[in-house]
Formats: sequence, structure tokens, C-alpha cells
Amino acid sequence: MIRSFVFSTAGHLEGRDINPSAMPAILADPARFLWIDLEAPPEAEALSILADIFHFHPLSIEDCIQPSPFPKVEDYNPGPDDKFAHYLFMVIHAVDYNRKDCVFATSELNFFLGKNFLVTYHDVPLRTINAIADRCQKGALNGARGPDRVAHTLLDTLVENYKPALDELGVEISELEQQALQNPDQRTMNKILQTKKEVLHLRRIIGPQRDALARLASGEYKLIRPHLIPYFRDVYDSLFHIGELAQSYTDSLTGILQVYLSMSSNRTGEVVKLLTIITVLTTPMMMVGTWYGMNFKNMPELQSPHGYLVASLFVALSTAATYWYFKRNKWL
Repeated sequence: MIRSFVFSTAGHLEGRDINPSAMPAILADPARFLWIDLEAPPEAEALSILADIFHFHPLSIEDCIQPSPFPKVEDYNPGPDDKFAHYLFMVIHAVDYNRKDCVFATSELNFFLGKNFLVTYHDVPLRTINAIADRCQKGALNGARGPDRVAHTLLDTLVENYKPALDELGVEISELEQQALQNPDQRTMNKILQTKKEVLHLRRIIGPQRDALARLASGEYKLIRPHLIPYFRDVYDSLFHIGELAQSYTDSLTGILQVYLSMSSNRTGEVVKLLTIITVLTTPMMMVGTWYGMNFKNMPELQSPHGYLVASLFVALSTAATYWYFKRNKWL
């Protein structure tokens, strides 16, 4: 799906779903700018816009179409023989957390930001894009006075959408803590390890993404107008706090894992203790039974009419003495 929106530099929506043949004329108008969103387009259509209309660098087009594992930002300045205008290429990742599968789903979002255009590309529907596109269609994005402002709005919404995913993760971690204390079985262990793996995956995404936003917020790029730098800095601060929260979740899961191992060790110790006590308490019985099971021909006790009673009393007294000794030393 290809969506396009034409804005005036005053921030008003002037048109949408523009025919690609009309895009060069809009790009040549300094009083207007263009936002094009490409959602899982056929490769031929994507190339016709990215390469034929905007003439983006082949390397950035390749990075856009092929999945990129880590966020990044690159500044492309045209050379003497290049047809493209100066632009920034960004790879950012949106996240969603599924508590049923304990998995963070990451979705790549690519930006081409120029002086009078913004092109976004993604392979799956994104809540961030759909929300901003709906605002554009309703004319509720009146503050969009430049493509850098629209890019900020998209990034800000994308980072805000991290928070519900992290809230879900926080609830999951609280439940894992209770399970580790009450029911430390193998299933709980697997869930702890799976959740920790997903948090580490989230941190590997947030780290480079935070670095990319830091470069946007530092004023390094001329395509970000100076008065918008504080807004990008605010997005960076939000992502920084999210990264710190992810770090705290990692520490919490490490603590939960230690609690699980401690509880499992205690349960194992209790089982070994019980088996040891049973073995020691039944030792007199086993000794007497083994002795009389030898079947000696001339065993004196067998000649006595009270031999069975004497053996039974010896077993009972020996067991009672062993139990008393254990209680005296507080082993029971």
C-alpha cells in the first residue's frame, strides 16, 4: 500500500494519494512538502519511487528493502554526478510484546528525510504510521510545517508505543517472581530464561536506536531545523529512560533466576534430608532383618520361644533411640 500526503509549509494538508507522476512537480515547489508512506509495496513499485522519482543512493535503497538488524542514521550528500537531493536515511525499530508467547516483536521502519520530503518504508502495518496517517486525513496534524516535524511526530509516537509493551513486560516479571517463590518447576525456569532473552533483545535494539536519536538531537544534521532540536532531544530522553527501565528488568530477572535456583536447591535439600532420615530410622530394622535372614543352622535366638519378641523390641527401641537422638540435635 502506498499513501502520500502533500502539506504546505504552513502545516495544512493540501492533498493525499498523489499520482506518482505529479510528485516531481510537488518536490520542485518550495512552498510544499511531501510525505510518502510505503507499506509492504511490490518491489517494482518501491523502486520506481525510491530510485526513479527520488533517485536515492543504491546503498540506502538496498538497506531499506533488505531487513536491517540494528537502527542507524546516515547522511547522504549528493556528489557532482548524483541526481538525489541531500537526505538522511534512518532505520528505526518499533516493538510490541506478546505475553502469551513472551516475545518482543520488532518491526523495522525506514526514513528518508529531505528538505521538502519524507519517505517512510515498512514491511508490516505499524500503529505509529496508521495513527499519524489518520490524523493527517482528519486534518489534525496542523503543526506539520516541515518534513522534519512529521519525522519527529512519528519518532515520538513510536517511542511512546514502547511503554505499553514494557508495562506488559513488567506485569510478566511480577508474575514470574511469584511463580519462582511458589512453584519453582522447569516450566517457570524456561519462562524466566525466555523473558530474559527477550529483554536482552530489546536492549540490543534500544542501544543503537538511542545512539541514532542522540545524533539527531545534537544538531549534527542540517536537515533538522534548530528550533526542532529540543523536540528530538525530548524523544531521546524518553528512549533513554526506557533503556534504563529495560536494564532494571534485566537485573530483576537475574534476581528472580537466583531465587528460583535457591528455591530449587532448598527443595532438593529437603528431599535428600527426608530420604536420609528414612534410611537412618529404618537401619535397625534392616540390620536385624538381615541378621536373621542369614539362616544359620545353629543360631541361638532361634531356639528361644521369645526370640521373635526380643528382635521386635530391639528394632522398636533402636528406632526410638535414633528418633530421640535426631530430635535432641534438632535434625527433625
